[in-house]
Amino acid sequence: MAYEVLVIVLIIIVVIFILSGIKQLMEYERGIKFSLGRYSKDMTPGINIVIPFLQSYQKVDIRIKTVDVPDQDCITKDNVSVRVDAVAYYSVYDVKKAILDIEDFYFAVTQLGQTTMRNVIGEVTLDELLAGRDKVSDKIRKILDEATDKWGLDVQRVELKKIDLPENMKRMMAREAEAEREKRGIIIKAQGEVIAAENLAKAAVLLAKSPGAMQLRNLQTINDISSDPSQKFIFFPMEFGNIFTKK
Repeated sequence: MAYEVLVIVLIIIVVIFILSGIKQLMEYERGIKFSLGRYSKDMTPGINIVIPFLQSYQKVDIRIKTVDVPDQDCITKDNVSVRVDAVAYYSVYDVKKAILDIEDFYFAVTQLGQTTMRNVIGEVTLDELLAGRDKVSDKIRKILDEATDKWGLDVQRVELKKIDLPENMKRMMAREAEAEREKRGIIIKAQGEVIAAENLAKAAVLLAKSPGAMQLRNLQTINDISSDPSQKFIFFPMEFGNIFTKK
């Protein structure tokens, strides 16, 4: 009886031992296996066998990850202090490098992103930063991608989410924008006056050539100003003025 109990216990132990060595990886996961602490092979999605006590494994999510680069105080090439916030998108393409060559690749990307962003922004002026945000983002991405390639990472995209300017700079830019709007308004008004003057000159020439048209214009003017009964006007025929012009 004791022998049978012992056999059952041993069978249970063996089953537990075998089951504990079955590891499942999802489709979006990859891993590597260690035998006695040394790298032995890559692990693919599905069922993988890991011998307890003799082998171990680590897995990595290879889906695209986002890392939020914290707000950084940066100084542009023309000595303007700005506060910039960015986000980077990356994925792991070489699991072996990501596990063996770097302790914490997420933390490393965050720190590297901060220093890279400060350096790149320091190479451009404020106008270049505001007008060419995409170019600055792409330059940061290229530097990050090249630096993290040795860690098995692929930096796919970097975006500058927010660029905060000092309050005095905001007020200065607002005044410049207002002055520019006023300048454009004056130019548009002057252009309109020029066009109106040209049209009036053309109309005067046409009316001078056609006395009948002048009479019709006078009648239209009389009709417009006579709509107000509170005002009184005295009109003289056009021929009346010719009496004083004749010599």
